[in-house]
Amino acid sequence: MKIVLSGGGTGGHIYPALALAKEIKKIHPESELLYIGTEKGLESKLVPRENIPFESIQITGFKRSLSVENIKTVLRFLKGVSKSKKLLKEFKPDIVIGTGGYVCGPVVYAASKLNIPAIVHEQNSIPGLTNKFLSKYVQKVAICFEEAAGYFPKEKVVYTGNPRAQEVKDKDGKRGKESLHLDPAKKTVLIVGGSRGARPINEAFLEALDLVGERNYQFVYVTGEVHYDHVLEQVKKHGNPKNVTIVPFIHNMPEVLAGMDLVVARAGATTIAEITALGIPSILIPSPYVTNNHQEKNARALESKGAAVVILEKDMNGSLLVQHIDRILTDEKEWSKMHKASKQLGMPDAANRLYEVMKDLSKSTATFK
Repeated sequence: MKIVLSGGGTGGHIYPALALAKEIKKIHPESELLYIGTEKGLESKLVPRENIPFESIQITGFKRSLSVENIKTVLRFLKGVSKSKKLLKEFKPDIVIGTGGYVCGPVVYAASKLNIPAIVHEQNSIPGLTNKFLSKYVQKVAICFEEAAGYFPKEKVVYTGNPRAQEVKDKDGKRGKESLHLDPAKKTVLIVGGSRGARPINEAFLEALDLVGERNYQFVYVTGEVHYDHVLEQVKKHGNPKNVTIVPFIHNMPEVLAGMDLVVARAGATTIAEITALGIPSILIPSPYVTNNHQEKNARALESKGAAVVILEKDMNGSLLVQHIDRILTDEKEWSKMHKASKQLGMPDAANRLYEVMKDLSKSTATFK
C-alpha cells in the first residue's frame, strides 16, 4: 500500500500516526509512506527522525471569535488544499489518514475531492473542530473513547483505540527500571506532567516530599526540562529522599511505563492509551487549559470504570496526592481492581485494528489511480 499520513501541532496528534507507520512497516516493509505536516509544527522534527518522507503545507487554526485572521485562515486552507492535491496526484496513495490538528484539514479534504479513500482518527473523548469538519468527507472515523461516537455520523464510526498503545505492550519493564537504577523489587510510582512538565503537579509533589521519603515504595519524578533545575534545588532542601529519582525527561518511556505500578499524570489521549494498554492504575490531573476541557472528559471516562482517580488542578495539593497514592498502593484489592479496570479499557492491538480498517477500505473503494 501507498499511504499518506497527516496530523500535527502537538505530540498527541503526531505520535499515533508514527506508531501506525511503525506497525505498517513491520507488517509490510515494502509499504510506501508520505507524511504531510507543517514546518512550524512538532511533526517537522519528529517525522524525519523516523525516516519517513515529509512534505509541508502552510495552515493555521480558526480563532473562536470573529477575526480578520480567520479570513487569512480560509485563504491558507484553500492554498493548502491546492498544494495537497498536487502532492497526492504525484504520490498516488491508496489511502489517506488524518490524525488531527489543523494540518490534516486541507490534506484529507483534498483526498476526498480526488476520490481517494480517507479516514480520520480521533484520540480524545471530545473531538476537535478539524475532525468534526472532516467527518463529512471521509469514509471512516476511528475513535479511542466510546464517548466520542455521538459527535460523528454513526455509520462511519469504528472503535480502534490509539495506535500508540501498541508501542508499549511488549516492552520490558525490568529493563525500564534498570535504566533509571531503581530497586526492581519495590513498588514504583511514576509522576509526570508531559514533555514540558506541569507546574501544579511539580508544586504538589514538592509539598509532599517530606511525606514520600517515609514510604517503602519508590518514585520516579519527571519534571520536564523547563522545571528540572528549580525542582532539583527544592529537593535538596528536603534532604534528597533516597526513594525519589528525579529526571528532566525519559526517552525510553514505553519501557519505563511497563515497570510502573501507578502513574500520576495529565489526561492526554496518548498517556491514557499507554497506561490502559498496560493496565496501570492512575491518578489523573487533567489540564484545564485544553480545548473543550477534553482532558477532564478523558479522565472521567477512566474514573467511571474504576481505572483512575481524578484530581482537578484547583484541588491539587501534596497531602491529597499522597493520600491517594497510599490508598492505592497499600491496598492490594484496590490496586488489583483498578489494574483490571484499566486493562479492560486498553487496546494493545490498536495499530493493527486501524491498519485492518485501512486495508479493507482501500480494497473496497476504487481510487483515482
